Amino acid sequence: MVTKKPKVVIIGAGMAGITAANKLYTAAGSKQLLELCVVEGGNRIGGRIKTSEFGGSRIEMGATWIHGIGGSPVYKIAQDINSLESHQPWECMDEFLDEPLTIAEGGHDLNSSIVEPISNLFKKLMDFAQGKAIEDGVCSEFAQSYRSSNDNLSVGSFLRKGLDAYWGSMKDQEGIDNWSRKSLEDGIFAMLENTQRTYTSAGDLHTLDFNAESEYRMFPGKEITIAKGYSTIVESLASVLPAGLIQLGRKVTRIEWQPDDGGPLDVENGDDTKPVKLHFYDGSIMYADHVIVTVSLGVLKREIGDDSGMFSPPLPSFKTQAISRLGFGVVNKLFLQLSPTKDEDGVKFPYLQMVFHQSDSKLRHPKIPWWMRRTASLCPIYGSSNVLLSWFAGAEALELESLDNEEIVDGFSTMISDFLVNSKHLNKLCNGHAESCFKFDKVLKSQWGTDPLFLGSYSYVAVGSSGDDLDTMAEPLPKRSNYSCISPPLQILFAGEATHRTHYSTTHGAYFSGLREANRLLQHYHCIDI
Repeated sequence: MVTKKPKVVIIGAGMAGITAANKLYTAAGSKQLLELCVVEGGNRIGGRIKTSEFGGSRIEMGATWIHGIGGSPVYKIAQDINSLESHQPWECMDEFLDEPLTIAEGGHDLNSSIVEPISNLFKKLMDFAQGKAIEDGVCSEFAQSYRSSNDNLSVGSFLRKGLDAYWGSMKDQEGIDNWSRKSLEDGIFAMLENTQRTYTSAGDLHTLDFNAESEYRMFPGKEITIAKGYSTIVESLASVLPAGLIQLGRKVTRIEWQPDDGGPLDVENGDDTKPVKLHFYDGSIMYADHVIVTVSLGVLKREIGDDSGMFSPPLPSFKTQAISRLGFGVVNKLFLQLSPTKDEDGVKFPYLQMVFHQSDSKLRHPKIPWWMRRTASLCPIYGSSNVLLSWFAGAEALELESLDNEEIVDGFSTMISDFLVNSKHLNKLCNGHAESCFKFDKVLKSQWGTDPLFLGSYSYVAVGSSGDDLDTMAEPLPKRSNYSCISPPLQILFAGEATHRTHYSTTHGAYFSGLREANRLLQHYHCIDI
């Protein structure tokens, strides 16, 4: 009698899932030992990696940056497949070399003597939160006292108290027109906080855990984009897999598994030795010995909150509590194409940083929509491009998804009119006609928050959570509390960026997690030694 190979099913064809499949398929001896399958609910591979084109340039709708080239596996793959060079222009190809132009609401140009002290303060505070030493006297003294103050500290609280400490050490200075110096500094600080929101996906930095921030690890070296597109990384990893191994349009609706206290295994279609039974949206069924779940934390949050969720029986409490405590936010990108105008005369749009009046100010422009007021910048995707990019996080990112293109263009046109018409810098460039210089033609936006396959962008450690929860996310089921368990081991394994303690929220974190779970199975079958 021929013994059937153990079957491994990977749910999700994003970075984690494709990396796990690549490792399992290419490991020595594994083809003879394991049967492998990747099922993907969508119609493409890549997950939250999605390269597209807009205005003649290559852009990223999802993952955008290689976060540090020193030691990054993504950078290594990009080098190996020659994806770092392209004849077609691409997003951030010049790494934003232009100096930003910072303008306050009402069209007030802000010079470096106002912006730099607050930018330097913000950087020092974030450096300290991320575990780096700072030598600034007032800043260092405050930061050390904050860290030892109490539990459940947030990055948002730390930053704001740091700003208060800075103000307490400074003498009053003059403002600009209807802006006091303190309100300007508050607005600049808020602009930097809003940029940080897009980095972390925390809609509110007061929900971002302070103590966990220092566990997050960055690779050294510069941050760059991928000339031929981030999708080429996943496509390269998938290229070694035979046709048919990845099945698109296969949405899993239910995963039946056998916990330690479960009853006898189902006997059906001769698959009585396979403990996991997958149900698909089309009514079909698949059996597996091992399932690697790589769906987003957003999807897992939905499933544990639904009485008829994906897992049967439901996930154990240690797993659901970690899922509940961790944060998962929404970050969206908006691309706007500038219309060519007869008055333009070669004027290029600046790298614009926007300082808005705060919510309690009576000086706010009444027609600038609320969803724009926590957007930090609007800039060309590279120096001479007529495509502009703006980032949104949290409630504003979700609101953006619900807006039609006309509403978006109207909102940005109002903002441009207020910020640029009175700007001496821009009016000089545009010969006194800044408003007619810049008109918007086309719009393209990502919509990660409402996409049912993702329900958000990436994870963060929320207040009340910790790095321990990220480790818990990575634990396979059933949990091996002892060696007398009757259920087969490693039925459900978990991979994805939200399962990596120090590289969560990144594509390389997802890559490492896919390797980790593939190696776990290979070690189980004695294909490798770890």
